[in-house]
Amino acid sequence: MIICKTERELDIMREAGKIVALTHQALKEHIQPGISTKELDVIAEKLIRSHDATPSFKGYNGFTGSVCASVNEELVHGIPGKRVLKDGDVISIDIGAFYNGYHGDSAWTYAVGNISEKDQELLDVTEASLFKGLEFARPGNRLSDISHAIQSYAEPFGFSIVREYVGHGVGQDLHEDPQIPHYGPPGKGPRLKPGMVLAIEPMINAGTRYVRTLSDDWTVVTVDGKNCAHFEHTIAITESGYEILTKA
Repeated sequence: MIICKTERELDIMREAGKIVALTHQALKEHIQPGISTKELDVIAEKLIRSHDATPSFKGYNGFTGSVCASVNEELVHGIPGKRVLKDGDVISIDIGAFYNGYHGDSAWTYAVGNISEKDQELLDVTEASLFKGLEFARPGNRLSDISHAIQSYAEPFGFSIVREYVGHGVGQDLHEDPQIPHYGPPGKGPRLKPGMVLAIEPMINAGTRYVRTLSDDWTVVTVDGKNCAHFEHTIAITESGYEILTKA
C-alpha cells in the first residue's frame, strides 16, 4: 500500500531530508585521498545526531555503519571501515536520517581527487539520469514513466542500469511501497498522486549490469569489476510536480 503523506508529515520529512543534505555537504569537504571510510562514517554520525536525529542505517538488519560507503566497483551497502581513499577513486555515500518518526534518504557519488574522464562521464550521466526521471514525477503520470526516462537517457552512453536494486517509498519506514525500478516501458504501475514520497535512485554501471554480494553479506559489487555510480533524492509528489526533500 502506498501511503500519501499529510502536510504535517511532509514538514517533518523536509527536516529529515535537510539533515541528510547537510551531512552530504559536510562529507563532501572531507572526501579526499588519505581519509578512511570509517572516518567519514564518524563525521556523518556526529552531524546527524547533532540535529536530534539518528542514522537510519545503523543497526538496520544488523548493518554496522551510520552511512553506506561504496568505493569504485562497490555499488551499494559498503560497510565503513579501514579502507583509505586514493586519488582517482569514486565513492558513493548513501545517507539516511531518522527524525521525529520519519526518514530522509539520499545517495551521491563523489570523485576522490583527480578521476578519469570515463569515470567523470559515468558520474555526470548517472546524476543527469536522476533528474531526467524526475521530469516525469508529477500527478497523473505512471510510476514507470520515471523508470523509462532514466533508462532511455543512460543507456545510449553505453552504461548499464542495475536491475536488482530499486527505488522505494519513504516515510515512517525507511523502505515503503512502491518499489521503483530504473528501467522498463512507460505507462505502467500506479498513477502518481500528491503526497506520495519516493526515493528515486538510479544505480548505473560502466560495464555490464550484473552485480553480486560479497561474503560480508552486505557489499554489492559489479561482476566485471568496473566502476559504478549511485545518485538518489527523496521527493514528494506535489499538485503541480515534485519537491526534493533531501536538500539543505
